[in-house]
Amino acid sequence: MKRSLALTAGACLLALAACDSAAPSSDAAPGSQAPSELPAPSAQPVGCAEPADGPLQIGLVTINLQALFFNQINAAAQAMAEEQGVDLQIISGNDDSVTQANAIDTLVADGVDAIIVAAIDTEGIKPSVQAADAAGIPVVAVDAIIDDPSIDAQVGTANSEGGALMAEALLEQSGGEGEVGIVSALNSTIQLERQQGFEDVVTAGGMTVGTVVDGKNVQETAQTAAENLLTGNPDLAYVYATGEPALIGLAAAVRGQGAQDRVDVVGWDLSDPAVQGLRDGWITGVVQQQTFEFGYRAAAAAIDLACGNPVEADQPVPTEIVTPDNVDDYTFYLED
Repeated sequence: MKRSLALTAGACLLALAACDSAAPSSDAAPGSQAPSELPAPSAQPVGCAEPADGPLQIGLVTINLQALFFNQINAAAQAMAEEQGVDLQIISGNDDSVTQANAIDTLVADGVDAIIVAAIDTEGIKPSVQAADAAGIPVVAVDAIIDDPSIDAQVGTANSEGGALMAEALLEQSGGEGEVGIVSALNSTIQLERQQGFEDVVTAGGMTVGTVVDGKNVQETAQTAAENLLTGNPDLAYVYATGEPALIGLAAAVRGQGAQDRVDVVGWDLSDPAVQGLRDGWITGVVQQQTFEFGYRAAAAAIDLACGNPVEADQPVPTEIVTPDNVDDYTFYLED
């Protein structure tokens, strides 16, 4: 089986959309913490011209506190807040859209100066962000795109285009032949976009999309779903994972069944298991978001909006492609 993926390192997807990774827990999982030394931000907020009575109060409502992806966003936002003398309150949605909505409602009642949200359900969150807008509180969407005029700034990367890019690479690897299974998260707007972008391109290129299993954006569930996928399709040569929990669960399933020599895997979001699979060659490509830039830009936008400064409404962050050939250039994302 051909192992090389024709992916360009540092490829940029400049259309604005989102990236998603999750696993439910109120505590950070081992190895999920951000590195002690963060990369420098590419931009700084202008800040407030006049000193306020006290520090700005900003709330960040995230999806969970386990996934490495969200911890890195949080760490960068916290670093930006500390540098600017801002009080940042980080609240976990614990993978529940109602919990997220309630958290935003509480921040509105508390009268914070700005809110950042990484939405689970981009439709269900709208009443809460609309309430924040009605109260005069600016809202920044990070990661997932919330299509609503109450959002003042969107910071993210392109999901559908990322899925399409990975599909194009897989077509070159496979010669446009074969069947690909998918480990998705059918409760995630973001991962459905990645799935659709991927499916559209691989099927147009001659490949067949076979079984799609639902990992529900939970690592253990994704592993069980991937095990069933591999067991039920012993001749399956390719599998695509749409997010961090899906890829980690799939990697565990492949190793558990000793399937490294019969299946090639592509997916989203670096993790220790993904890096090991890249180094071993059976994971052939991973789409990686610049998570720290997400956090920096979202915090900078929230600070400037709270100060009444203009900000760019759409703030796309380039997407990077990790392959077995360049994986060592990206392991800083996993440093504790």
